[in-house]
Amino acid sequence: MSEIVTRIADNVGISPDLAEKALGMMLGFLQREAADGPVAKMIEAIPGAAELVAAHNGEGAGGGGLLGGLMSAIGGGGIMGLGQQLMAQGLGMGEISTLAKETMAVAREYAGAETVDEVIASVPGLSQFV
Repeated sequence: MSEIVTRIADNVGISPDLAEKALGMMLGFLQREAADGPVAKMIEAIPGAAELVAAHNGEGAGGGGLLGGLMSAIGGGGIMGLGQQLMAQGLGMGEISTLAKETMAVAREYAGAETVDEVIASVPGLSQFV
């Protein structure tokens, strides 16, 4: 996983520690929000992904303060909630977009385009970010 984290850190322009945490948060979000079969297959295919999810899956879950609570209350949690959690870690919108694209590129390399496309299609709004 360290090779993947280093690649993402370099391509996004963030520290490896932040890249590891953000990748774990993103994969954890996908595990919670995407169709069970395809996302399980994707996470199993990426070396070290299950460990990252275990370490960072709960990060910020259900949090986000007042705005996060409002977004969830009006049905806008989902991808917006993940964005808020990543911004709370210090990432800007450009970095989050690059992180999402890099995460999906890595996933395609390991799990295949068909599986990753199924994951993306099963999460409302995700396709516009990746």
